[in-house]
Amino acid sequence: MNDQRPPDGNPSPLGEFWDFLKHRKKWWLAPILFVLLAMSLLIILTEGSAVAPFIYTLF
Repeated sequence: MNDQRPPDGNPSPLGEFWDFLKHRKKWWLAPILFVLLAMSLLIILTEGSAVAPFIYTLF
């Protein structure tokens, strides 16, 4: 069984991760990645803003 795909230039890390999930059937990793990205976005957007004190009520 040949699992080699033709090279399509320089794939992005997101594209490589999507291919990994699709071909290896590791769908349980997608929710973990989503939560990590959401938390990172929350931290980046609320740093130094007026919304920051309200974040403490969530946790």
